[in-house]
Amino acid sequence: MTEDKNKTIAVFRFGVIHEFVGGAVLSSAEKRRLIREKCARKWMIPYSSRTRISENTLYRWIRRYRSSGGRIESLYPRTRNDRGKPRILAEEAVAAIVNARKERPHVPVKMLLTDLKRRNLIPQKTGLTTLYRVLHQAGLMEKSSSPEDRRKFEASLPNDIWQSDVMHGPKVLVAGTRRKTYLIAFLDDHSRLVLFAGFYLSESLASFMDAFEKALVKRGLPRKLYVDNGPAYRSHKLEFTCASLAIALIHARPYKPQGKGKIERFFRTVRSDFLPVAETSSLDQINASLNRWLDDVYHQRKHTGTGMTPFGRFTRNLSCIRQAPRDLKNHFRKAVHRRVAKDRTVTLDGRLFEAPVALIGKRVLLLYHENAPAQVEVLCDKKSHGFLTPVDLNVNCRVKRDRNNNAQLESASGKPYTGGGLWK
Repeated sequence: MTEDKNKTIAVFRFGVIHEFVGGAVLSSAEKRRLIREKCARKWMIPYSSRTRISENTLYRWIRRYRSSGGRIESLYPRTRNDRGKPRILAEEAVAAIVNARKERPHVPVKMLLTDLKRRNLIPQKTGLTTLYRVLHQAGLMEKSSSPEDRRKFEASLPNDIWQSDVMHGPKVLVAGTRRKTYLIAFLDDHSRLVLFAGFYLSESLASFMDAFEKALVKRGLPRKLYVDNGPAYRSHKLEFTCASLAIALIHARPYKPQGKGKIERFFRTVRSDFLPVAETSSLDQINASLNRWLDDVYHQRKHTGTGMTPFGRFTRNLSCIRQAPRDLKNHFRKAVHRRVAKDRTVTLDGRLFEAPVALIGKRVLLLYHENAPAQVEVLCDKKSHGFLTPVDLNVNCRVKRDRNNNAQLESASGKPYTGGGLWK
């Protein structure tokens, strides 16, 4: 404390005990009455949130003042000799904690506390805060790793790197109920242009893939896609789609959000600039409002990090942008592996399909859209063998084989019925 604070506290304390040290002769009964009154009332104690003074404290102030010969400095607040040390622990307990930590330096502190209490080496009321304090003072807490060499980076050209993430959005009215929304966005690292952004009712893989496809159609193909470690970003479907389009899928390191700073900064802008004025009555309205804001405000406003508008910086190097292929939708098909059975059949999501005879016994790759499960392309050794045919059991029962194992389909009516010959 400063000298002024010490003086203020000492003056206050003297004003509380002046009847006992000012030379007045008081009987024992009067002293006890004054002590009770002073302990019962509330005080405005300087530099303290407390409002009561205990009887022991009053007697301590009186003794200190008298033993000093009436010096006001004796009423200054005293600093603890054991400042920084836990007062509830004896030296033996502190030594036990230190020794246990040295023997087991990598054990979690919570587990160490449980073990020390089980062995009755420390009081049972000892908490984690006390244990952490002892370990820090002894220099036994594991030091954090050396600072990482983090550097700001920026892609040199548009569509070099896309960043993507999901932001929790406001609730909108859907079929008479309020539903939470999720903003899925793709941002170009070089220009900060938002390639596509849309609010969805879930952050599932289906929602993310829909947004990803729209971004590719609108802005072309990136060379790298930088995403988080969520379930949607670790899916085999996303990995397959990126690989088939020659897009490198890069995942951020867990618990290291610094690499996604640009898209996080965009989300902060959405919260501060867009959501307060957005139309959120329905999903279609909030998405329409978002598109207008992106085109009219965000893409036309100079970005402080680049000194240019996102749209202007993105469009100045259009020659390096790869256009999305015409069969882009085929790259978004679900891919599963199956083995063709001896009867040429393949089961897929409860449906039975027939594969070519040449694929019997082989492991094949099936590609299909989940919204069109009847159109399944079959690949073997990276070569397409066309589309599978759904099994028709009624047709198969009329298929016969000749001596060369060639299939021959019998007519639906078959040969004329000649039964009943026994009665002729």
